[in-house]
Amino acid sequence: MANSNLRITIERNPSQSRLAELNIKCWPKWGCSPGKYQLKFDAEETCYLLKGKVKAYPKGSSEFVEFGAGDLVTIPRGMSCTWDVSVAVDKYYKFESNSSSSSSS
Repeated sequence: MANSNLRITIERNPSQSRLAELNIKCWPKWGCSPGKYQLKFDAEETCYLLKGKVKAYPKGSSEFVEFGAGDLVTIPRGMSCTWDVSVAVDKYYKFESNSSSSSSS
């Protein structure tokens, strides 16, 4: 219940212009093989999956969120979840810095 206000958000098949605006190709890449992973996010992460299929089970919840290749996913700071990876993941990712709220564009 403590994490009930934390939500994983998914943008399905974002446009190429949206990906270019985020400068995704300059982000670091990360991958993992199928399996279960316990993850805790100490900073908000935005990631774009090139490959893979994941069911993410937030800690303390019986519900899951499913996402995969072509999805732009935002995971909030403070979330703990289990990733059940059924298809190996290859993704671009970016962590928000703590000062992002004061950034000016």
